[in-house]
Amino acid sequence: MELSPEYQVDEKRQSLSVSGTQFSSPDGSIRDGKEGHDLEKSDDDLVTIDIYDPNRPKFGMSQRIAHFTWAWFTLSMSTGGLALLIYAQPHQFPGLRQIGFCVYVANIIIFVGLIAAMTTRFVLHKGTFKTSITHSREAFFVPTIFLAIATIITGTQRYAISEETDSAVWFISALFWGYVVASLFVAIAQYSYVFRTHSLGLQTMMPTWILPIFPIMLSGTIASVIAETQPQMNAIPIITVGLTCQGLGISVSFMMYAHMVGRLMSRGMPNREHRAGLFMNVGPPAFTALAVIGMANGLPDNLDINDGMVLDMKIVRPIAVVAAIFLWAVSLWWFGIAVVSVFMSPPEYFHLNWWAMAFPNTGFILATISIGNELQHEVIRWFATALSICLLITYSFVLVRLVQAVIVQDIMYPGRDEDVIDTTDN
Repeated sequence: MELSPEYQVDEKRQSLSVSGTQFSSPDGSIRDGKEGHDLEKSDDDLVTIDIYDPNRPKFGMSQRIAHFTWAWFTLSMSTGGLALLIYAQPHQFPGLRQIGFCVYVANIIIFVGLIAAMTTRFVLHKGTFKTSITHSREAFFVPTIFLAIATIITGTQRYAISEETDSAVWFISALFWGYVVASLFVAIAQYSYVFRTHSLGLQTMMPTWILPIFPIMLSGTIASVIAETQPQMNAIPIITVGLTCQGLGISVSFMMYAHMVGRLMSRGMPNREHRAGLFMNVGPPAFTALAVIGMANGLPDNLDINDGMVLDMKIVRPIAVVAAIFLWAVSLWWFGIAVVSVFMSPPEYFHLNWWAMAFPNTGFILATISIGNELQHEVIRWFATALSICLLITYSFVLVRLVQAVIVQDIMYPGRDEDVIDTTDN
């Protein structure tokens, strides 16, 4: 049976919309634990289709590629984060770095494949590019491509750059400056567009609202990684700009946290299908803690900042560790809130926001490792190792569920992706 590209919706049900197409929303409540089902009707024969029915009609890949959204880059950024976590492990064993290198290469391959798939979507389905970057839901995932790039840059520094290779050191420096410019543009342009064109109620706030500021914030994380191999004339400007960007990112994130807490207080937890996204709140303080320690260690021991005014690293580095512990605690609190929320009411269907259980938590574990290394505390290091094992299991679980969802058409299917306006939590 071949379906018309336009669908009608049952007027009695809550609706979703994408590019002029409407679907009803799973308007389940966290209070009664029930989940509604979406309905479609074809214009031809008005056959009712439940899009959550395992026996629903299947679509060809040319039709499904129209629903290949920006959120797919969460796969790449999570894979890149895993490669960085493997490199940073406090308890190494022979071959572990080689495994990490393979994950790093796999991430590059995944990233290229995602770029090809997105390009195919925009070529085959005219107008979807503009729709995707202006959509009130999907557009918030556009920054994930920059987060994926950030993991590639830092992974390249860890696995492919050595201090003896001058050209490579300068190349990674150029990548950093290009990334800063691009991510700053995204942070300003996307929020400006949202402020001007969308009316989003605070009662519907989701952690994805933080995503546009995330890429510029990771400039500090990149700086903390690449500064150690840069000559001093490059390292100091990189760290200065990195600290500035990190400060911007965490400041905007804290403003968003105020709204997020208000939303949770007034409306309760999000619908169970979106609760995995709460792990995004773990990322900003965790990556900031990681960056603060890394940038402090990247500065020379005695930095003459202005005509004999020397910045003593024996003072700066302990302050950085104290600040990192403070931020780590904020990240831990959000991590606990997210874990409790998901366990109270696990999602029933796979969504790409499940990757939020991987990438932000990578930053949390990396920050834990850095704090443990600075304090020379073996218990903290083993705690980080245990968390790393849990994250590896989580990554593998989400990856398997992603493959299953693609095969059975639980995603890349009309009404099942981020290119629909989800009114579940309105």
